[in-house]
Amino acid sequence: MIGFGQAGGKVVDKFLEYDKRTGSEIVRAAAAVNTAKADLMGLEHIAEDQRVLIGQSRVKGHGVGADNELGAEIAEEDIDEVQGAIDSIPVHEVDAFLVVAGLGGGTGSGGAPVLAKHLKRIYTEPVYGLGILPGSDEGGIYTLNAARSFQTFVREVDNLMVFDNDAWRKTGESVQGGYEEINEEIVRRFGILFGAGEIQQGQEVAESVVDSSEIINTLSGGGVSTVGYAEEEVEERSSGGLLSRLRDDGDDEELDSAHTTNRITSLVRKAALGRLTLPCEIEGAERALLVLAGPPEYLNRKGIERGRKWLEEQTGSMEVRGGDYPYRGAGFVATVILLAGVTNVPRIKELQQVAIEAQDNLDEIREESDENLDELVSDDSDELESLF
Repeated sequence: MIGFGQAGGKVVDKFLEYDKRTGSEIVRAAAAVNTAKADLMGLEHIAEDQRVLIGQSRVKGHGVGADNELGAEIAEEDIDEVQGAIDSIPVHEVDAFLVVAGLGGGTGSGGAPVLAKHLKRIYTEPVYGLGILPGSDEGGIYTLNAARSFQTFVREVDNLMVFDNDAWRKTGESVQGGYEEINEEIVRRFGILFGAGEIQQGQEVAESVVDSSEIINTLSGGGVSTVGYAEEEVEERSSGGLLSRLRDDGDDEELDSAHTTNRITSLVRKAALGRLTLPCEIEGAERALLVLAGPPEYLNRKGIERGRKWLEEQTGSMEVRGGDYPYRGAGFVATVILLAGVTNVPRIKELQQVAIEAQDNLDEIREESDENLDELVSDDSDELESLF
């Protein structure tokens, strides 16, 4: 995972914290790249030698001030410094690269597509993007940056997973608190998704295994992806406890299995029809992957199969994969749905429209300010001689 810019660095930092907390070992290696020294210093979990400060000769470690053209230029000029950090990674142990960036700022918005293009030229592993869209209340320049970055980034990666801040910010929430919570949401969803393919020593093996190739196949074919999530708290059973003594006849077993199946189907519907990382119409998604995570006694093949069939009907896709991810000690059953190749996304259309208007406004303002300056200094200045 490579976090580019402030938002990207924070999200990758959060993924490492999630890894330590859950022992899921998703992140084989992590790096952060930035033009602002303070942002790199604020990270807690990414190793110091994997924090790369670029653009020092041009911006002196102070960032690019939301200028993503400058961000892209600096990334191109200093790509060897970024490559230096990647060279220390055992790439043969990596399933894929994930470049994470906020698309509204300057460094990540401009630099992430440059890095993705570079990685694809050098490595055979897939290169994915995780792009975070700014809230619509963050201002025209951020919307313009995001629209331009989005259309460049999506062409340079094997798949662009998108998280839309607009759909997640709560009213009245402080910006800092809002981002903390949003990063938590991002990591929870993608953590279960990416973690499903990692089997640790001594971990229970799934009934229907989801491995990294399932995720790679779902994301192959490019385009834009979104992720749905739903969870329900459950009580884990200890073997030989009261619950198992109460459940010693076959009828209860049947009832229990039916209940588990129904819970799974209901969770699949909630995840697909609830709040997606990028709100869109799920009909027409080209490929989908359904992952069920939780204590093994709450997972069953029948529920996953039903959920998968329902998802096939809803999306119209012939490529819907599904499996489970036994996860002891979680205290909940969760379903994560990855919808890849989505095209009916009103938010992206709106983003592009607002960006075009912002571009026109900026051009007008520039022309007007040139005229105003001419007026300000030209009226009587002809009488005066210039210094040089």
